[in-house]
Amino acid sequence: MGSTNQKKEIWLKRKKRIRKSIISSAERPRLSVFRSSKHIYGQIIDDTTGTTIAAACSNEKEVKAQPKFDSKVAKAVFTGKLLAERAKDKGVKKVVFDRNGFLYHGRIKAFSDGAREAGLDF
Repeated sequence: MGSTNQKKEIWLKRKKRIRKSIISSAERPRLSVFRSSKHIYGQIIDDTTGTTIAAACSNEKEVKAQPKFDSKVAKAVFTGKLLAERAKDKGVKKVVFDRNGFLYHGRIKAFSDGAREAGLDF
């Protein structure tokens, strides 16, 4: 009766395949991005200890306090900048980018461009 969603299954395979090749360390933690239909989420993760160093998402108070964005892409750029500022406060300057199975296009690319503009190196 309950068949699995083929799109989700393909996405999970792609995510696993990408994740195998990404090597992070304490000096270069992993910047993981997740995109839903409405919001974008990003977090910087130290895989050696399994802790989240910094995180930002597009449905936080700081993002909602801004004037209305023209598009979800503009919101993704702002969220990427917000994450980069939080990471720099924690002393993280270099990261490894994990696109999490999504194409490097649209909001994912905008998020990473925003993070680069704010000073993250990847």
